[in-house]
Amino acid sequence: MPIGSVLVKYGDTTVMVNVTASKEPRDGIDFFPLSVDFEEKLYSVGKIPGSFSKREGKPADKAILTSRAIDRPLRPLFPKDFRNDVCVVATVLSVEQDNSPEVCAMIGASAALSISDIPFGGPTAAVNVGYVDNKIVINPTLEQRQNSRLKLTVAGTKDKIAMIEAGADEIPDDIMLDAIKEAHKEIQKVCDFISKIKEEIGKEKFEYKSFEVDKDVYNEIEENFKQRMYQDVQAVDKEIRDENIDKITQDIIEYFTNKYGEEKAQEMQSDISTSIHDLEKKCVREMIYNEHKRPDGRKIDEIRPLSCEVNLIPRVHGSALFTRGQTQVLSITTLGMASETQVLDGIDEETEKRYMHQYNFPSYSVGEARPSRGPGRREVGHGALAEKALVPVLPSVDEFPYAIRVVSEVLSSNGSTSQASICGSTLSLMDAGVPIKRPVAGISTGLVTDPNGTDDYVMLTDIQGIEDFFGDMDFKVGGTKEGITAIQVDIKVDGLSYKIIEEAFERTKKARQYILDEIMLKQISKPRQEVSKYAPKITNTSIKVDKIKDVIGPGGKMINKIIDQTGVKIDIEEDGRVFIYSQEAENATKALKMIEDIAKDIEVNEIYEGTVTKIAAFGAFIELGGGKEGLLHISKISKERIKNVEDVLKVGQTVKVKVLAIDNEGKISLSIKDIEETKTEE
Repeated sequence: MPIGSVLVKYGDTTVMVNVTASKEPRDGIDFFPLSVDFEEKLYSVGKIPGSFSKREGKPADKAILTSRAIDRPLRPLFPKDFRNDVCVVATVLSVEQDNSPEVCAMIGASAALSISDIPFGGPTAAVNVGYVDNKIVINPTLEQRQNSRLKLTVAGTKDKIAMIEAGADEIPDDIMLDAIKEAHKEIQKVCDFISKIKEEIGKEKFEYKSFEVDKDVYNEIEENFKQRMYQDVQAVDKEIRDENIDKITQDIIEYFTNKYGEEKAQEMQSDISTSIHDLEKKCVREMIYNEHKRPDGRKIDEIRPLSCEVNLIPRVHGSALFTRGQTQVLSITTLGMASETQVLDGIDEETEKRYMHQYNFPSYSVGEARPSRGPGRREVGHGALAEKALVPVLPSVDEFPYAIRVVSEVLSSNGSTSQASICGSTLSLMDAGVPIKRPVAGISTGLVTDPNGTDDYVMLTDIQGIEDFFGDMDFKVGGTKEGITAIQVDIKVDGLSYKIIEEAFERTKKARQYILDEIMLKQISKPRQEVSKYAPKITNTSIKVDKIKDVIGPGGKMINKIIDQTGVKIDIEEDGRVFIYSQEAENATKALKMIEDIAKDIEVNEIYEGTVTKIAAFGAFIELGGGKEGLLHISKISKERIKNVEDVLKVGQTVKVKVLAIDNEGKISLSIKDIEETKTEE
């Protein structure tokens, strides 16, 4: 059984990586079946899983994102004609929060594949990068990460960059490029380290069955159909282009059937299908590289037609529709209580998430008929990218005490849906009245490299589906006018040069500014001043920490009483901050007064407004608010002699009283007469 196994230690962080490959190729597929799993074991941080079964279940989003980060730099380094199943499993055994298990897993996967007998063109390596106190930091500690304006993961070979994943607080392009270069210096050292291990214990790579297309079949298709294919791929409309490819495919099959007979043509079916794909790819790439001409007729730096609209869905808290060419994304914002944050049960220090961005890619968006089975790894990845792009511009919880959820529904897809979701979600947040610091836009660039293997290339701004599918790169960048907030790079070649990365930054910056100025800000120039009438309204206050227990009451008695009487929702933070959520301002005001009454300290010689709750022969009991009650003795009601308390006071009556004394048992003595005497003296 082809296998490789390594144990990676970084401080006390320990990750075990095992790789295996099937002995035989998988039948009936035209792709390389690589699977990567990053297994978060909660024992690694001394936790017992919170689920009912008390064991790890399906991978959390963080684990899925790490699996994707491991996969992306590895996949291009396997042989193109390789069809054996390869599994990479990274198991986290222990975690020291200063040292990233994700980076350990990425390095371990490369090392395990390198020493195994599985065909692999590595090694690769990876590092994390931070930006703390205006300095680039490699593999920052927990404290440094908490103060960092940048969370960057870079993977690469000794010669080139293979993967970039970043969330950033509006980092300028030049600093981002410097951070990537610094990361590559460390990557080169780790690659050398893995190469030495490979030299010492690496196995000879096993021979595999090649699935390279039959050259004779390809040559015959190219000779007879290339000119037509070259024209067919130039249809501006994606649906027409797809129809053209379907028609030429049928004609090619018919050609082989007529020439070689149905049985022989059936035997050649796999080679025919692959050859048609390869010819379409060659035509698209030649057209772009040789003529600087794109399938839809655009210039290489031209953005597709753009449009957007806000406030188009009734009753939701915020909505926006963003359209770029034939890609269209609807983003909807929901505002909730601060307590509705997402609870995270993972192996890192993050325990909750206030901003949640989710991305859905239904089959109808690409004209397919298949049932929905929930979000896959791609959907999780695209949602996380948009989330990273927007988090840096969100207001703090003190400025805007809401939990925020944005859902991006892809209605139509022809490339760059993740970047459209960034643009649409920015508009949706502004429509919902979320006071973001600055609007964010997203754009992607593509790449077609020289077929002769030189370092020459053509870069494309705003790639559509066919350019992503047949191109060499999808370089996604989200950001504001001030700087970058998110990056995700997928490549199909063995790596990117610094020159390519620098040009990609230049292209995306220019495109972002155009999208913001000419499209988005003309639709809505700033966040709305108020949240939607359908969103909960917030009233907030602060109370002393030692008063929290009084507001909550035994078994929640007091807070539930407030909720029942006012219909509001209440969040109380550990530091004494209180948030009251209500659709009606009057109810929120009433609840606020009840809370402040409970939390206030009753002080001697102060005057309070209270309500008569009970009358006795010797006086009346006055509620001062918050369950606090004092005795107003009959002799303290008036300067005049009173025979019966009922002659002056009635239950439910509101009166002003002065606190005369509070004894050791907390009993409060009140007076109305002393208020009158004080006024007389004044």
